[in-house]
Amino acid sequence: QVQLVESGGGLVQAGVSLRLSCAASGRTFSSYAMAWFRQAPGKEREFVAAISRSSGSTVYADSVKGRFTISRDNAKNTGYLQMNSLKPEDTAVYYCAAGSSYSYSPRGYVYWGQGTQVTVSS
Repeated sequence: QVQLVESGGGLVQAGVSLRLSCAASGRTFSSYAMAWFRQAPGKEREFVAAISRSSGSTVYADSVKGRFTISRDNAKNTGYLQMNSLKPEDTAVYYCAAGSSYSYSPRGYVYWGQGTQVTVSS
């Protein structure tokens, strides 16, 4: 069992940066791939970024490529999502997830955090 807790969300203006954190506890965090998803009101949960267990591989949704960076510190059992040049369309609840698969699909992840709200005003 892995427990995930996101933090770092907030209300910001377009163009600024935010860094989300995902603190993991329970089983060894380094055993799992990690991802960030987001869900806007009335929309399905969508993939944002994923990182392999050893940080050797990362992948991003086209909508955030070049603006967002996913990373992790296995020694601290923490994952991160650095979000730069935020846009109003980035407004959503952001969820971190962990699983044995490195996947674009939510079905590839077993463990989920409760989410953190990011609101970007224009």
